[in-house]
Amino acid sequence: MINLQIDDQGTIWQSDETWLDSWHWRWMPSDAQGVSGSKGARQTIDGLEAVRHVYAQKNTRKIPVGIIGPNEPDADMLKAAELLGAKLAELNVPILCGGRGGVMEAASRGAFLQGGLTMGFLRGDDWRDANDYITIPLATGIGHARNALIAQGSQALVAVGGQYGTHSEAAFGLVFGKQVFGLCHAPDIDGVQHKESVEAVLEALVPVLLHLPASTKSDAS
Repeated sequence: MINLQIDDQGTIWQSDETWLDSWHWRWMPSDAQGVSGSKGARQTIDGLEAVRHVYAQKNTRKIPVGIIGPNEPDADMLKAAELLGAKLAELNVPILCGGRGGVMEAASRGAFLQGGLTMGFLRGDDWRDANDYITIPLATGIGHARNALIAQGSQALVAVGGQYGTHSEAAFGLVFGKQVFGLCHAPDIDGVQHKESVEAVLEALVPVLLHLPASTKSDAS
């Protein structure tokens, strides 16, 4: 179980008296220089609420969650991708995808309609190829090699369904040491953590999004 508290200055604390520096994404000892919080009044905060609070701050570096999936998904995949994008946007977490259609467009639409930040790494050399819900389109011009960029540029990946491209992105993510979660018959690759619902994915993402130490992640799993 994740034990988090928030003080009257908005600083997030763990029970071991470390506080979250969300610009450098590290947990600092209570006597570290620059702490903005205090040892005064604190209250318990839920993991998802802590994510929502931290990612809303101007002094937080917002590293995206990658959403990957096929260009021709079924209805369940589209529904899950759009809901996932919307829920991440509600948590103020940006998303990164391939910027085109299918699962990528559904996730982007869900996030965009909730006011979220959507980034698309496009295969081609024209940013105009992005779907209408990408707010930051980046034309890489490197073809399928951009799959590696998506995997490396994300702090975690969520595969919604999958075809060959999704397999490569998931595999790259695992090679790069990223956590990869799967929904809706995502690639059956050793290391992909398959979940039954969007809500379960969000809960699993909390330790990643808050950069909790490995021991805390283990306790939370």
